[in-house]
Amino acid sequence: MAALAYNMGKREINHYFSVRSAKVLALVAVLLLAACHLASRRYRGNDSCEYLLSSGRFLGEKVWQPHSCMMHKYKISEAKNCLVDKHIAFIGDSRIRQLFYSFVKIINPQFKEEGNKHENIPFEDKIASVKVDFLWHPEVNGSMKQCIKVWTEDSVAKPHVIVAGAATWSIKIHNGSNEALSQYKMNITSIAPLLEKLAKTSDVYWVLQDPVYEDLLSENRKMITNEKIDAYNEAAVSILNSSTRNSKSNVKMFSVSKLIAQETIMESLDGLHLPESSRETSAMILMNVYCNKILKPVDGSCCQPRPPLTLIQKLAACFFTLSIIGYLIFYIIHRNAHRKNKPCTDLESGEEKKNIINTPVSPLETLLQSFCKLGLIMAYFYMCDRANLFMKENKFYTHSSFFIPIIYILVLGVFYNENTKETKVLNREQTDEWKGWMQLVILIYHISGASTFLPVYMHIRVLVAAYLFQTGYGHFSYFWVKGDFGVHRVCQVLFRLNFLVVVLCIVMDRPYQFYYFVPLVTVWFMIIYVTLALWPQIIQKKANGNCLWHFGLLLKLAFLLLFICFLAYSQGAFEKIFSLWPLSKCFELKGNVYEWWFRWRLDRYVVFHGMLFAFIYLALQKRQVLSEGKGEPLFSNKISNFLLFISVVSFLTYSIWASSCKNKAECNELHPSVSVVQILAFILIRNIPGYARSVYSSFFAWFGKISLELFICQYHIWLAADTRGILVLIPGNPMLNIIVSTFIFVCVAHEISQITNDLAQIIIPKDNSSLLKRLACIAAFFCGLLILSSIQDKSRD
Repeated sequence: MAALAYNMGKREINHYFSVRSAKVLALVAVLLLAACHLASRRYRGNDSCEYLLSSGRFLGEKVWQPHSCMMHKYKISEAKNCLVDKHIAFIGDSRIRQLFYSFVKIINPQFKEEGNKHENIPFEDKIASVKVDFLWHPEVNGSMKQCIKVWTEDSVAKPHVIVAGAATWSIKIHNGSNEALSQYKMNITSIAPLLEKLAKTSDVYWVLQDPVYEDLLSENRKMITNEKIDAYNEAAVSILNSSTRNSKSNVKMFSVSKLIAQETIMESLDGLHLPESSRETSAMILMNVYCNKILKPVDGSCCQPRPPLTLIQKLAACFFTLSIIGYLIFYIIHRNAHRKNKPCTDLESGEEKKNIINTPVSPLETLLQSFCKLGLIMAYFYMCDRANLFMKENKFYTHSSFFIPIIYILVLGVFYNENTKETKVLNREQTDEWKGWMQLVILIYHISGASTFLPVYMHIRVLVAAYLFQTGYGHFSYFWVKGDFGVHRVCQVLFRLNFLVVVLCIVMDRPYQFYYFVPLVTVWFMIIYVTLALWPQIIQKKANGNCLWHFGLLLKLAFLLLFICFLAYSQGAFEKIFSLWPLSKCFELKGNVYEWWFRWRLDRYVVFHGMLFAFIYLALQKRQVLSEGKGEPLFSNKISNFLLFISVVSFLTYSIWASSCKNKAECNELHPSVSVVQILAFILIRNIPGYARSVYSSFFAWFGKISLELFICQYHIWLAADTRGILVLIPGNPMLNIIVSTFIFVCVAHEISQITNDLAQIIIPKDNSSLLKRLACIAAFFCGLLILSSIQDKSRD
């Protein structure tokens, strides 16, 4: 009864809500969100620096998240590289001195807070040619004005960055009197033109006063109240913002420290000075404001302008625009022709007659339609991760942000289950299910930032290895059983694997190796193909006639294993091979192939394990050792129970080992050899019981069919900043944002999967002569792409 109700409910849902209607809804959502963000940018301004300096919130206890953009955590080398030949001046009271110390410690963590606090403090790194000074001027008075006035003179070298601020000393010395506030207004009015003049050639920041924790203030500071601080801040903002007529002030208000202090001032030791973590956050914000536009870090989207379009991107935009125009013209012509050939009424009989029979869709129409849809999708990719239209935020890991979504999808996966069409080991429905739940877990892992938690990282490494295991298993099984080593099969696989990535490399201006998983499966597919296609070609049909052929195949696999070991332990040879042009254009990242070597080496044995497992399984299946009937255990009851026990123990043992990992490098070194243990344990647990082999999760299987597209698309339209952050379509509501962005992301991935399949049928025909012509065109396209890429690289240099 429950099963009947479930099936009826599912049919009812499918009747009213199909994949097509979901995609239409996603398109409407994208258009509305784009319009809202565009209007917001026009109304509130498009300068993310203002957001960085004025707004944000804490993620957890110590991670600061600016509004709408991402903040980069600068390393020592990056800070020195940005500030080479630069002079930064901090001028103000003890709070500014604290900010100075925190800023300097980004450049030199060993710098100590010592010496007379009420005097100037210099810092200079002669090797990096960086100079940072603190100038003790605790009040906005004539002394501070004279210091600033000197910098306005043409003959004096001006600091590149000036950070100023003061008020608490004026409140303290004058006992919080109104006369002191009036004098403060007069003094800041007199220095405002000087600051504005400096701001034309230097970056000038006025630091607003942070709130105090009045309960902790000593008796001689009790007059420093938050009410007085607010009054002084209002005066500073009003005067500095009105210092220029009919234009926006060039002096930037550093007001974000107020927000930081509101959350952390309770941790202060004296109620006046901020705790160290808060000062470090403010200093890092200053570093981002100045350095992001210079170094352009990927995960530092604040204060970064939109990158200029490259020549290849412009050509791609022209191509997609022409495709959209071409399809619209084709559609209008076809529609007019359809109207002319509508059924007409016979005047004598009164019956309708059809003039023509509906013709099938032509390849040209399919081609234009596919590129039209792809062009619109790529525009969305560009808007999300390059055009600064939508917002981005940093990731922040908590156990709940990873494990709660895992529980949700597990419940959904169990709820949507159906009977399999066949009950063989690793049948199609089961492998799609396997890919689906693994991909969903990997997506949650990426968006939650769980890579910082080592036990989760190690288990995700097994899931990536399991994908590659399926690559070895699936392609070996196909070649071994079918014996099809034709060019058409190879081209179909390569096209389906690489089409989306090649388009993204062009549109998003990223190297091929950036999407590391696709190069990985592509190279492993070619290794499997070459291993089995080389003389002597040994297939199952041939081996069945003579058992010696099985030994011949095992010998091939042994040579493959030796080849893998050689490359894994010969980094120099590996790098020489893949540094050769034009391979280097595909496998280099940041000027070298180390990243590619690391990725390849991390899962170097698992594809071989997949091939070996396929060979053993198919040999056992051929000899009818396995019982693969519906509901039957794979082996006899005793053997099945024993293998299940061993599998469960092995599975748990690996999880315990992975959860006890303390060092990522050491665990990564062991991973290639031991990951197969948990993979094989899972396969046996999933397939030995007949009832488990006879059902599958249609929910997971649906995602499994588009797992490759999901993995690639997440880089730009679910995550952001090339996976370093999170795309924010709906600010202020993280839960709703995840729901909406995920819905659009899945619809886009599904549509791209269909486009890829449609184009594969047209671009990779079965006819050999046509296929060779298409391959020649594809080769010419990539030659042109290489030439244009070389021209771009030279122009950048």
